[in-house]
Amino acid sequence: MNPEINKAETGFRPTSDGKCARADRAMISTATESATRAGIDILKKGGNAMDAAVAAAAALGVSEPQGSGMGGQTMILLNTNRGTVAIDGSSRAPSLAHASAITRQDRSIGYRATTVPGTPATLAFANRKYGRLPWKTVLGPAIELAEGGYPISKFQHNWQKRELPNFNKVHSRSGARYFLNNGQPYQVGEPFKQPELARMLKRMADEGVEDFYSGKTAKMIDADMRANGGLLRYDDLVLIPLPLERQPLTGHFRGLRIDTMPPPGAGEPLLFALSMLDVVPPQFDFGEEFKKDLLLVHILRKALLERDGRPFHPVFSPFTDEDKNMFDKDYIQKVMDEILSKLEINLLPVIPTSDEKSGETTHLSVIDNQGMAVSLTQSIERIYGSKAAAEGLGFLYNNYLHDYEYERPEHPYYLRPNHVPWATVSPSLIYLNGNIWMAVGSPGSERVFAAITQFLLNITEFGMPVCESMKAPRLHCSLGGLISLEAGRFPEGLVDYFKEKGYRIEKLDDYAFYLGSLHAVLKRSDGKGLQAIADVRRDGYAAGI
Repeated sequence: MNPEINKAETGFRPTSDGKCARADRAMISTATESATRAGIDILKKGGNAMDAAVAAAAALGVSEPQGSGMGGQTMILLNTNRGTVAIDGSSRAPSLAHASAITRQDRSIGYRATTVPGTPATLAFANRKYGRLPWKTVLGPAIELAEGGYPISKFQHNWQKRELPNFNKVHSRSGARYFLNNGQPYQVGEPFKQPELARMLKRMADEGVEDFYSGKTAKMIDADMRANGGLLRYDDLVLIPLPLERQPLTGHFRGLRIDTMPPPGAGEPLLFALSMLDVVPPQFDFGEEFKKDLLLVHILRKALLERDGRPFHPVFSPFTDEDKNMFDKDYIQKVMDEILSKLEINLLPVIPTSDEKSGETTHLSVIDNQGMAVSLTQSIERIYGSKAAAEGLGFLYNNYLHDYEYERPEHPYYLRPNHVPWATVSPSLIYLNGNIWMAVGSPGSERVFAAITQFLLNITEFGMPVCESMKAPRLHCSLGGLISLEAGRFPEGLVDYFKEKGYRIEKLDDYAFYLGSLHAVLKRSDGKGLQAIADVRRDGYAAGI
């Protein structure tokens, strides 16, 4: 075993704030304390990791509505005794959604931006096939949370304040009516209750997920869409976007096996970045102080470029073995040799991009006492999705129509009815010596893979415990060559060094939310319990039993 991994495991120290925790039997880490408590409650009732994950995912839709909810989509990596399976819970484009009929404004804000939600169908499928407890039981904590409410955090207050102008762009102000307080952000600590959402969840718990797609809820969505010029119809919902089980993408890094999300998810840049780092010769002379940082920037940007240039669709352009040449060892070595030989030169082409800060999501990780592991990422796309809420139902519609191609009909993610959007999530499971070792993931759109890459690099290269690796300073390089970094936490002179190499710089605050929010659970290789982290950059909480 990599000695740095042993150093990292034995050096872990829990904290009192729920950001770094340990337990003996099972653990869960999510984006809110309420959702983590929901998962713990289900584990104590005899549920397995999938039961806990489904309960926590439903609770996140209540307690973190800016990031996910029943109006979005969900991707899951699951480990069982039969191996790893990727559950693709993509949403679908409505039958009325055609590229020529969707304006740029339509794609982002309002009723016309939404796809057919995949989250309810995905959570119900996962519970039915892989869980132990009844559907009604696992939805119980979310229902109680919606009824009883929770105090608004500073993080949520700030998001409401930032998104207030966008809420007001929706003609009906439905999102503002449900998620703001008389049109203004809730103050920190104010209670937030969602009685209409609670009633919808209770009906779905009693009648099954079919209520959402063909019952009373579906009919209410149809009426709401027709009244507000939306595209989603009962005919779209009744088809039910059932999730598909796919083979995960698999790679190796520092003696670990990495299983991650295949297309339409975004496991490719994560595996490509880790594969490139894995072939850097230990004896390579970097010379200048900041050359290792420059190499990381090159690798992150190259990984994005590879994915952007290979837009695989799991149905219309299958990700076959022949197509996986981006992970071929000879190809990886060739790319790495070229970068290392000319590290001083920016080898990558300039890509026209707005560097737009789009896309958000949430992530949770669970490992139970039987070794079942779940890495689950779900989203309503941008912060507070389309900013339009379902009348009488209390959840936000997503704006996943933003994530299709509109200019090139030959592109596999060109907008067509019933097609899935291109996603940026990378829920991952990591194995050590053939055994489950870690469940990990992050929100953050295209920054997801960069956050996970740096997290794993800190552990395997420097022996950082997971808590310290999560807190370590972080950076990202966009496809357009914009380096975003927690500038005050890096060595003095690094920003100027990057500027000299031709990169644009975005200085972020310390522990910037923009650079992801890692939620991970680690099962110690020596069998001495579990460790979990919830990123200090957001509201997350980790706990166990």
